[in-house]
Amino acid sequence: MKPIRILIVDDHTLFRSGIKLVLQRHPGFEVVGEAGDGLEGVKRAKQLQPDVVLLDLHMSGTGGLEALRLLVEDLPETQVVMLTVSEDADDLLETLRAGARGYLLKNIDTEFLLESIRRAARGESVMSPQIAHKLADSLRAPPKSKVVIADDNLDKLSPREREIIIMLAHGDSNKEIARALCLSESTIKIHVQGILRKLNIAGRVQAAVYAVEHGLISEK
Repeated sequence: MKPIRILIVDDHTLFRSGIKLVLQRHPGFEVVGEAGDGLEGVKRAKQLQPDVVLLDLHMSGTGGLEALRLLVEDLPETQVVMLTVSEDADDLLETLRAGARGYLLKNIDTEFLLESIRRAARGESVMSPQIAHKLADSLRAPPKSKVVIADDNLDKLSPREREIIIMLAHGDSNKEIARALCLSESTIKIHVQGILRKLNIAGRVQAAVYAVEHGLISEK
């Protein structure tokens, strides 16, 4: 199997070197380049066509959010994973809306990082456990006054799928949803895949964001 080709974009040289060293010690990963700010990262990504970009959020010069938007637009086949110290739920939501494949905190352990990169390269959404809990808590909080986005795709969901996406938005795992609905976990996985396909979204994290933006979260 070909190694996963990775570009590291972070304005701290020592941190980039540390991540590169970690990845080089494990088979299946190849660091093809580095960049010290968002603009340089976008240029390097266009040149190198990596499978995964590990992108810091808050950097001097061009920041991670702006770089993310450019990467998603110009390199749709490249998966972008934010690797940051920010535990702010608004930062998380903003990057997910902009198309990030994942959101990882810099204090994660090596094995979690490696597995997250593997999953992101397969097109799966990834997130640090701490930030996942923060997202779930923010979704459980009383809704702030905001405009609810209309989407005709919402009408495509069956009553069961609508029920499941609301549970996803509250942070429930497939196992927890299966137990609550008295269904098998494999059946829930099929329903989740149907939800993602009908709504044209990439993963369960984006499904949670979708549920909030379209006013579903108040239905539970």
